[in-house]
Amino acid sequence: MSTLRVTAEKLIILEHPNADALELAQVGLYRAVVAKGVYRTGDYAVYIPEQSVLPAELIDELGLTGKLAGSGADRVKAVRLRGELSQGIVCRPSALAETDLAAAAESGEDFAETLGVVKWQPPIPTSMNGDVVSAPDLLPWVDIENLKRYPDVFEAGEPVVLTEKLHGSCCLVTYVAATGEVQVSSKGIGAQGLALAEDERNLYWRAVRAHDIPAVAARLAERLGAERVGIFGEVFGAGVQDLTYGASGRVELPGYAAFDVSAVVDGQLRWLPAAELLEGELPLVPELWRGPFDPDTVLALAQGKETVSGRELHLREGVVIRPVTERWSMVVGGRAIAKVVSDAYLTRKGGTEYE
Repeated sequence: MSTLRVTAEKLIILEHPNADALELAQVGLYRAVVAKGVYRTGDYAVYIPEQSVLPAELIDELGLTGKLAGSGADRVKAVRLRGELSQGIVCRPSALAETDLAAAAESGEDFAETLGVVKWQPPIPTSMNGDVVSAPDLLPWVDIENLKRYPDVFEAGEPVVLTEKLHGSCCLVTYVAATGEVQVSSKGIGAQGLALAEDERNLYWRAVRAHDIPAVAARLAERLGAERVGIFGEVFGAGVQDLTYGASGRVELPGYAAFDVSAVVDGQLRWLPAAELLEGELPLVPELWRGPFDPDTVLALAQGKETVSGRELHLREGVVIRPVTERWSMVVGGRAIAKVVSDAYLTRKGGTEYE
């Protein structure tokens, strides 16, 4: 899940093709439906992204009472309005009436706390939960920002690789070479410096043991001369999320696909290509395309059907974009990596969103 930032943005206003009283306000590559005539191209407004939870007073001020998602009708979610995908909310809250939004946009000021906006945290089902232990050596996963919010993460023509983004649950495995210790966690629990105590009922531990991931990590640590190795994968199937890829999360061998590797070598953390290091060792997320970065190509490939099952059983969640040569990005202040989520995934009905 992306980090939450509520910021002032310079708008591009586009015509809504199916509604005379509506327009589209573009922020980055996102578009949000707005009332016609409220904004002009070049204006500044506040952008509240998807997965934001809003306080009741702000919901009331924006005229959105009863119109947002979630049990509390307070969560921002992508919707289609008169046929056009609307992602996020563009507004000028009264609490910021005296704020110079152009200056705030220039400085990148975050208004989440001022407006009482918080990040939605998905629930953790029992099968993915368990007793936790302190894990200071755990190698955590990172939040991946959306390319639509940060379209300048990659340079035009930069060699990139696109892999399919799977709708499951992120499983973290860290192997400590000196002791042979194995730590298993989820993204959310791992972000707190915690690991899950081994339990045969736990989904992550069942996947880790079924695919013998500790042995793979041990071989990799020896090959790299690493003090620690992290293997990151998606656990999926029926009983995990609503998109199953024809697999089951309830059997001894849950669906699993590795998508990233990190290693600490000579005290330095390195991110390494899973496809090169784990080919023949573990199932991998499908690679969909590689070539020179082009936003239109990436946005197009985020749509369509899944390829994991080989049978196109349901929609594709989206894609993850990485440079062929791992690097740091000033745009996001971390790894140069981004995602795009498909329109069909965002607007599907009855979907699950667990951690």
